[in-house]
Amino acid sequence: MTSAPTPPPRPPRPLRVVAVSGTLSTPSKTDALVREIVAALGDVLPIEAHVIRVSELGPLFAGALTRDQLDARVERELVAIETADLLIAASPVYRASFTGLFKHLFDFVEQYALVDVPVLLAATGGSERHALIIEHSLRPLFGFFQALTLPLGVYAHTTDFTATGGADKYAVTAPLLQERIRNAIQRGLPLIRSSILEKGRIEQALDRGEADDALSVDDPRADGLEVTTPTRLFS
Repeated sequence: MTSAPTPPPRPPRPLRVVAVSGTLSTPSKTDALVREIVAALGDVLPIEAHVIRVSELGPLFAGALTRDQLDARVERELVAIETADLLIAASPVYRASFTGLFKHLFDFVEQYALVDVPVLLAATGGSERHALIIEHSLRPLFGFFQALTLPLGVYAHTTDFTATGGADKYAVTAPLLQERIRNAIQRGLPLIRSSILEKGRIEQALDRGEADDALSVDDPRADGLEVTTPTRLFS
């Protein structure tokens, strides 16, 4: 009796990055912040980025009470969130918290879909006095999902942006904000890479139909991480 052939290893693929911008207007400073974070992330990891703008999607789900009432486009975006390797969650400060439609979108996300998924938190506001939205509003929300929120969030206020006059309207130009973005990514890289490695182990085990901890570290997304000492394992 011959044994079934071992499936070939999965080819390295870019990191699936999904960014959710909770702004209610487009273009906006929150959109500009998301663009800057995605670009900085792409400088250090191979990524495939997808941006979801609540300002565009909101009218399709604002009146829905249950997931089965949602438009097909909203369902596709929810699946994108639920299957992301890394999530960027950003919202402007509105009435001392994130926007209602931002929260309403995540009300439809399956409760355990984001367990141990790395999440980079970001927010924008009119002044520095709103910076604690990241700790008081965003981090508890993703704590409910048991997501892996990265140690540093990114907060930006009005003076961190410059009006461009173009289609995007705003651009991040403050050197200190650009440095905060780089620091947030660098501090989060061990957790991001650990998550990638653990998911790789799970995918390989599923391919082989057995528990197998062997994982090649050729995947460029996991570069520089010790496979034998993951920062955190999936629950």
